[in-house]
This record gives sequence, C-alpha cells and structure tokens, in this order.
Amino acid sequence: MRVCFRASVMPQEIDEYRRRHAAVWPDMLQALESAGWHNYSLFLGEDGLLVGYLECDDFDAVRARMALTEVNARWQTEMAALFDNPDQAPDEGFRVLEEVFNLDDQLAAAESTAR
Repeated sequence: MRVCFRASVMPQEIDEYRRRHAAVWPDMLQALESAGWHNYSLFLGEDGLLVGYLECDDFDAVRARMALTEVNARWQTEMAALFDNPDQAPDEGFRVLEEVFNLDDQLAAAESTAR
C-alpha cells in the first residue's frame, strides 16, 4: 500500500521542524521501522505544507502500532507545537491524499493488454 498525506507546519516553525528532523531520535526511527513504515519520506514547502509518503501493509494498522509505543507519544507531544493545530497530535491530523496515477501500475496494465 502506498500512502501520501499532507499536514501543515506553522511557517514560523519551519526551521525548528527541519532541525528536529535532521536527527530524529534513534528509538523513534526503530519504532517506525518495527511498526511497518517503509520507504517513508517527508517533504516540506516554504509555506509549511508538509507532504509525507510511505509504503506499508495497511496504513490504519501501522498507525495503530505506532500509537502503542511510548516513543511515539513523546515525539507527538514534542512536535505538536510546530503544527497549525497544537491541541492535536500531528499524526492524528494527517490528511491522506488519493492516489490518481502510478507509472508502474499503468505500464504493467499497458503491457498486459498488449500481449
């Protein structure tokens, strides 16, 4: 499953957001990997638009596994002040985007109909 989501970092907090993500806590990195977050990347625009991408077995399941970890609770508390809605854990505010095109999927479909 490929998942893309967006969120908003407050523009005045962009430098702090970048600083914190330059060296994510090792136990947070391990928790993400253990929970099944693969090929996970974050992209940040100059206006605070945050776009995340990951591959996983089931997005709801990997989020639920992260929610069970103590390190995720600490991380979300630390990061909340940097987002537009500081009263909500950042990972609860992710807005999942619909995938409307994938090159590999369409190439595979085209190849199968060409046979």
